Amino acid sequence: MANPRQDAKVEALKAERCFNLGHEAVHDPAFASSQFLDPRDLMQVKYEMVRRVRIDGDSVSHAVTEYGFSRPSFYEAAHALDSHGLAGLMPVRPGPRRAHKMSAEVVSFVQQLLEESPDLRAANLVAPIEQHFGVRVHPRSIERALARLRQPKSGEPR
Repeated sequence: MANPRQDAKVEALKAERCFNLGHEAVHDPAFASSQFLDPRDLMQVKYEMVRRVRIDGDSVSHAVTEYGFSRPSFYEAAHALDSHGLAGLMPVRPGPRRAHKMSAEVVSFVQQLLEESPDLRAANLVAPIEQHFGVRVHPRSIERALARLRQPKSGEPR
């Protein structure tokens, strides 16, 4: 029977996008003999790979073979660790980092439409935005953009 604690850890790693899909390729004996080191933990494996080269003096070629990564992956992990510490090893969420479709111009257009017809809902604004700007925006993106406008800027009284 599977260990529920281990299953919970795997689920947590997957939820944070830190599950090492290539965990079978980790051949470092320290991972096999340790209760602490876990080849399924992507951040831990990358950290140990970089540590092995920098502290233990192992070659990059040997380390990437032992940990199941490529040389470019090693250098990327080393740079991330140098630049941002352990947090740099966290996988970056895919997709846009900002409301790229809801530009200032689009938001201004939405505000103008709402001034003319205050009863318009976000779902009713999708088509006019698409017709005017040629971009399809989700109603929730419109709601979030309008909510950001209502938030006081830092330093402003609430």
